[in-house]
Formats: sequence, structure tokens, C-alpha cells
Amino acid sequence: MNVILIVLDSVGIGAAPDAAEYGDAGANTLAHLAEAVGGIHLPNLQRLGLGNIPALIYPGAALCGVPAAEQPMAGYGAMREVSKGKDTTTGHWEIAGLELFRGFHLFPKGPPSFPPELVATFEQKTGRRLIGNQAASGTAIIQELGERQMREGAWIVYTSADSVFQIAAHEEIISLSELYRACETARALCNPYQIGRVIARPFLGRPGDFRRTENRRDYSYPLPEPTVLDRLKAADVPVIGVGKIEDIFAHQGLTRSFHTNTTSASQQQVLELAHGRPGGLIFANFIDFDMLYGHRRDARGYATALEQTDRYFGDLLAVLRPVDWLIITADHGNDPTFHGTDHTREYVPLLAYQPGRHGRSLGIRHGFYDVAQSMATIFGLPPMPRGVSFVACPP
Repeated sequence: MNVILIVLDSVGIGAAPDAAEYGDAGANTLAHLAEAVGGIHLPNLQRLGLGNIPALIYPGAALCGVPAAEQPMAGYGAMREVSKGKDTTTGHWEIAGLELFRGFHLFPKGPPSFPPELVATFEQKTGRRLIGNQAASGTAIIQELGERQMREGAWIVYTSADSVFQIAAHEEIISLSELYRACETARALCNPYQIGRVIARPFLGRPGDFRRTENRRDYSYPLPEPTVLDRLKAADVPVIGVGKIEDIFAHQGLTRSFHTNTTSASQQQVLELAHGRPGGLIFANFIDFDMLYGHRRDARGYATALEQTDRYFGDLLAVLRPVDWLIITADHGNDPTFHGTDHTREYVPLLAYQPGRHGRSLGIRHGFYDVAQSMATIFGLPPMPRGVSFVACPP
């Protein structure tokens, strides 16, 4: 039996009840991008029940181009995050069974954004100066400071509305190995501040035409307690991470990892694993929606990427066996029509499919950790500390 858990990074489905506390009242990633492009074509997700979800949140609501299915193939619902925050780490950790009662620390927009003692120690330990020191768009700041970084051999370090310490460097000026070592140094220095992620952001190119490469790495804050991944691994169940899962979970709770930096590479790897039928959990993040389109406020690109992924789901569904499960969800929103360039606090969709099971409404779930509780049910583990399973009984 394979359980394939796919996180569509940033594919939110409507403002959460506490969205106003995050400045996100009115955000709705899926609905707004569909409206912006005049309707979106997602026939496989429509058959599963994606179009049935909006009305659970807002009575009478619909998703432009994706009508409600009369007989959905999957269990369908929406999940409300209970942890504090709207970032990748918080969302994935809650999906895996955790709750963050105190959100990760956020640096101010600046400049300067970072405490002087953090800057001084980082510079001393890495032997290079730090420039930037502010909240910024990653693509914009390398255009602004890339030439200086190449000339001075400095680190471009910046933050965002998320709890992040991001380090950018030109790959021809500072090697990837040195950049990754600097991130490991920064990770240790950022732990006392409870910073969610340190992120390596290498780039290439020349002034006026800098571009980030696919050699990104994320360094996560240490997990505060075991997740469902740890429990599965302890029970000798294979747990395979695809995409940036290993980074998000600090390489913890996994028996095998396939690090990929694009959605297409992650999709191909998941399909190969599904064909190979390793048994256990295959946990993947599809990153492009957030990285390439949400933050860049590109509704058309976002919609095109979703339509490609829908075609991919047609291939994946075709190889599932009656004992297999496919669970599709998201970790937060990133409305490409919204103000700013940051994540949005939203409900996320939930689709839970097993061939041969009838689809039904799973309602509004209080906590992403219902996914972890459901995986415990599927694999016959003792109950997780949090969450309500949407699976009636083990197969």
C-alpha cells in the first residue's frame, strides 16, 4: 500500500476566519486566479471534488471553470490552520501533526532587519560581509545588489513577511559548498531567535540579467516533537520525501529522500515511485505555484501550472491500486491577485482518494493535523496527540 501525500504549495481556497489578523482579509488564491484568467480547466481535480469545496466555506460559492461534481470520486473538504503563521514550515509541520502555539519570530522590514549581534557574529564566522539586511523580494534584491555582491564577495542577506534568513550569492563568486556552510552557520545562530528557515538562494548571470538557480536549500528550525513521519519510521514503514520535504523536516522522520527543486521533477519522481510501489508514505511538495507564480503575482502562470498538474494527476490516478491512497492539500495561500508579494492566510483544499471508495464531504477540518491523524489510521498506528481522522477505519 502506498499513501501519496501531495502538498500543492500555496494553493489556498479562501480567506481563513483570522485572515484579517494577518492583513489577508478577502484573499482567495484559487478563486481569484481562476477569475483573473476567465476560468481554469482542471477536469481531473474536478472529478475528485475540488469544485465542491468552495461551497463548504462560502455557501453558494463556485470555482470558475471547475463546477461541483455530482458524484465526487474523493472525500473533499477544507482545512483551517490553527498554528500561528502562514509559512511553509508551519503549514507542513501542522499537516504532519504539530501545532505551533507561538509562531516563528519575524524580523522587521528594516533596513536594518537583523540584530547587530547576529550580523556581527555571522560575518565573523563566515569571513564575509553582509549586505542587504532588509525585507525584500528575492528576485528584486539580486538585481539591485548582485553587481555589488560580485564585486565585494559579500553575502546578500534578506528576510520577508515569513520567518526567514535568506542568503543569496553568485555561484561563480562564492561556491555552493561555501554558501551551504554559511547557511549551516546561520541556522545555528538563528535558533535562539526561533527563525523558521534559513534559505540558500544562489544565482547566476550578469548585471541586469541575474537569475536564481535551482540549487536552493532550506535549513529548518529543529522540530519540537515527533511528527507522524517519525512514528511511521519507528514502525518500520517507509517514509519517502520528494521535493523540499527533507529540508522542511530537517531530514527527520524520513527513510529516503529525493531532493528536487521544480514541480516537474517532483512529479516525475512521485510517478516513478508509484509505479515502483515501495509501500509506505510518499510525501511530496510541488513548489512552483508558490515560488514562481504566487510571490511574483502571476495569475496566468499560476493557472497554467495548475492545468499542467491536473493533467499529471490523470497519469497518477491511472497507476493507483485499490489499496493505495492519494491525499492532496496545500500548506497556505499565496493569492496572485492580492496586494504585496507574500503568503496569504487561507483555508486549504483537502482531497482524499482511494480507488473504489465513494467520495463524500469531509466538511471543514479544524487543523491541518487531521491529515496526520488520518495517516495514523490508515497505517494502523496509535492515535496522534491532535486531530480527527477523516478515514473511517484502516483498510
